[in-house]
Amino acid sequence: MVDLGSRIKALRMKASLSKAALARRVGVSDVTISYWESGTIKQIGHERLVALAEALDCNLSDLLQGTPSAHLPHGILLLRVSQPPPWQSSCGHPAPSLAGLPNTALTDGCHLVTPAPGERFDFLTEGDLIALRPLDAFGDDGLYLLESDDELQVRHLSRNAQGKLRIRGERSELDDVLIGALPFRVLAHVCIHWRPLPAAE
Repeated sequence: MVDLGSRIKALRMKASLSKAALARRVGVSDVTISYWESGTIKQIGHERLVALAEALDCNLSDLLQGTPSAHLPHGILLLRVSQPPPWQSSCGHPAPSLAGLPNTALTDGCHLVTPAPGERFDFLTEGDLIALRPLDAFGDDGLYLLESDDELQVRHLSRNAQGKLRIRGERSELDDVLIGALPFRVLAHVCIHWRPLPAAE
């Protein structure tokens, strides 16, 4: 980690972020960013490194080694309300997918995604994992990742008896609309949803 501080600073400048803006994204103070960049704090925990890479829109290899890797390692992508889909935020490198799992019919072309800390989405709670298959149109009934007003949201979409698309939030029916007049952009279908089991008492 000899030059980690200078790499953080270079990536922050490349992303046109102030120390305060980067600090907000990572969840630390701007003084901490200054200490990291100056090398006053040389050891950064894994969770903070992951948050830094996400905030700087790069992968851990870029951050730690300073040289872009040919591809990202397989892993979990963090979903944030006001950022692009995480598989589109990987410095131009292909994002990790779930290729190679036993049930390829369900997982082929999918990304493993979880809500970033502090982010709220309908139908998802902290610690949930979902397999998202990127697409740009409604297909089968189910949960979808949508973009509306530059924000990401999860909604349940289904076709009703009149052929309209029923849009449902976690606690309410939102609307029935014509398929050709959607008030959002479809980004991905939730193929699999894993939820942690409650701790045994």
